[in-house]
Amino acid sequence: MELDLRDRVVVVTGAARGIGAAIAARFAEEGSRVVALDLAFPDEAAEGAPTVDQVVCDVADPDSVHRAVEAVVERHGTIDVLVNNAGIVADSTVVETDWATWQKCFDVNTGGTFLMCREVAPHMQRAGRGRILNAASFAAIVPSVGSAAYAASKAAVVQLTRVLASELGPHDITVNAYAPGMVPTSMNGFADLPVERQDRLLDTLSLRRWESPDDVADLLIFLASDRASYITGTLVDVSGGKLATQIPAVAHGR
Repeated sequence: MELDLRDRVVVVTGAARGIGAAIAARFAEEGSRVVALDLAFPDEAAEGAPTVDQVVCDVADPDSVHRAVEAVVERHGTIDVLVNNAGIVADSTVVETDWATWQKCFDVNTGGTFLMCREVAPHMQRAGRGRILNAASFAAIVPSVGSAAYAASKAAVVQLTRVLASELGPHDITVNAYAPGMVPTSMNGFADLPVERQDRLLDTLSLRRWESPDDVADLLIFLASDRASYITGTLVDVSGGKLATQIPAVAHGR
């Protein structure tokens, strides 16, 4: 199947490192003109990394988002694909969560997605086409104890995605959310946990392996392509079959 994304202008938020950087690199490898947005960027690009344009942006700041989107359009003329990857976590029980932490989680995860969509959508409407891909989380499907702020903010992203899909449908713009499972990053430290704790987490996965950023990027490349033109308003679970059954580890002989 040919997924031709050559010369598509792709904006990826939270793309200075981690999953966002991997997503940006994959689109660049597909021949897209990629613009990475983040609060700051490393002084030097990784050796061998594909060329990606960079724009400093705080997705939780309306003025910063407006300036960043205008800069992208000025440089590249349009925006074909928006990947709202930027996000933060908040790990504490409801009783222990202070208001500032709750608000920050929603400002970045939900508010940042809203602001980016609001700024980018008019450019896609004028073009009569576009793809918007919003990072949710498996926590939006089944939350964990201590993840109230994070899970609630990501569940809100899913509902925002559904509303926007219908509002932008008349302009041939698709809007979808995606739910990664467990991708080891510096933010979550999965791969650095004691072996016993890693085993407990892996036992919840039908495929029983850590997810890689490329597993997420593979889905996004497809959803951004013309082959996915009739998929919109949905949440795609890309978690490796997390909790597809009560105890997936049984099938692995554990």
